[in-house]
Amino acid sequence: MSTTSSLNEYLLLSRGQWDADKSAQEIQATIDAFYAWHGRLVADGRFKPGQRLAKAAKLVTRSGITDGPFTESKEVIGGYWFVLAPNLEEAARIVAANPCLACGLAFEIRPIEAEQASAYRESNETPARWREG
Repeated sequence: MSTTSSLNEYLLLSRGQWDADKSAQEIQATIDAFYAWHGRLVADGRFKPGQRLAKAAKLVTRSGITDGPFTESKEVIGGYWFVLAPNLEEAARIVAANPCLACGLAFEIRPIEAEQASAYRESNETPARWREG
């Protein structure tokens, strides 16, 4: 089993929908291959378990609560998992072997920041007008 002491954690988001021209049998075979692939990576210490996401959603803002989902079909997030790798490039290399790519899904990989948020450090939430450059 691989050591995870020098590995960083990355969030893996499953995006999109299955190819409409694939049969249910083809999709199920791909799903089965995914879980076998994922299980091997968990056993090797390269993945941590994640979950599929249900279709129901709520968006909570200062304006209130709105029913979802909120994205176009190509942007649908179907699930999340965690990749353990020394860097983002290696995480992408691992995910490039995901069997679901052959049937239309895409995967977004995001580094997980260990630091707490700060208004004084640039992040995804920083307004564009505050950013330097």
